[in-house]
Amino acid sequence: MQNFTFYNPTKLIFGKDQLSQLQTEIPQYGKKVLVVYGGGSIKRNGLYDKVMAELSEIGAEVFELAGVEPNPRISTVRKGVEICKNEGVDFLLAVGGGSVIDCTKAIAAGAKYDGDAWDLVIKKAFAAEALPFGTVLTLAATGSEMNAGSVITNWETNEKYGWGSPVTFPKFSILDPVNTFSVPRNQTVYGIVDMMSHVLEHYFHLEENTDFQDRMCESLLITIMEAAPKLLEDLESYEHRATILYSGTMALNGILNMGYRGDWATHNIEHAVSAVYDIPHGGGLAILFPNWMKHNLNVKPERFKQLAVRVFNVNPAGKTDEEAALEGIEKLREFWNSIGAPSRLADYDIDDSRIELMADKATVNGEFGNFAKLNHADVVSIYRASL
Repeated sequence: MQNFTFYNPTKLIFGKDQLSQLQTEIPQYGKKVLVVYGGGSIKRNGLYDKVMAELSEIGAEVFELAGVEPNPRISTVRKGVEICKNEGVDFLLAVGGGSVIDCTKAIAAGAKYDGDAWDLVIKKAFAAEALPFGTVLTLAATGSEMNAGSVITNWETNEKYGWGSPVTFPKFSILDPVNTFSVPRNQTVYGIVDMMSHVLEHYFHLEENTDFQDRMCESLLITIMEAAPKLLEDLESYEHRATILYSGTMALNGILNMGYRGDWATHNIEHAVSAVYDIPHGGGLAILFPNWMKHNLNVKPERFKQLAVRVFNVNPAGKTDEEAALEGIEKLREFWNSIGAPSRLADYDIDDSRIELMADKATVNGEFGNFAKLNHADVVSIYRASL
């Protein structure tokens, strides 16, 4: 286990009827509030009106940025930055899922930067300060509500990158499971895959003496896999929505990976796919992750075996580490298939015509991955196995 310092300043406000906390939290930062949201689902389900009522109670001057894309684009970030600078915005409120929150983080940092916000995403510049912001979460998936990370797409150049800064933690996040009731089945599935993938990215590392962290990861995966089918049978179950919502937050708020750095190559590989084809992030991960696992099985087969035995109940008797590991990988694929996740790039009408382009984008900064270093040929191999 490596030395580490844990830091997470986000106040997590979880449970029913917590929206009134906006009246306590926001006035600390000012009166001019930019509300950022997506395609309008919050208007259809009534959450928009509730948020506006709370902001009215504190006398906030409200500005709005609607239409944040599922893969949030730098063009939308730029619009938000312009509003913040022109109107002297004090505080941003993201009302939506991870895409809305990621976009808000980039706006918050871009509003305090003299250049183009894309500079921050491509790490040409570092976000040293940001406007304060909070979130009202509507989708269990990315964990962006309690971390500093953000993923932004430049559609003009077909680039999609993750970035972050210590100044891009939300000041607070309100998580009411009721606000996720209206999330449709397919987006619920993508969120489940995404949070499980976050745990798996943590799990594959090369550090020793991480027994406690391993058990936390394993127990979270088991919890998600037990709750997911029940939730998909009853999308308005408060109990199961709450379990999945909390699981998504815990999967990527820094608690699971104290003392080590996970792999994170599969996310990079998927970002290249969705930068070119604009597919759902969770769908791409469901396709790619098992193939990344097979490709890198020989790096540390005993780690894959441990996952197979502890999480997927594989009986290791009479099997090599590799055989037990492969059985575990197949069980992961079977679980994702059972809840309706895609398994091939062909499910999104993706063929081999742009594999080289995607691999070029994935390896633009050279080899990557902390558990196993991947080069261009490795990425092409994983894409081909995923067709």
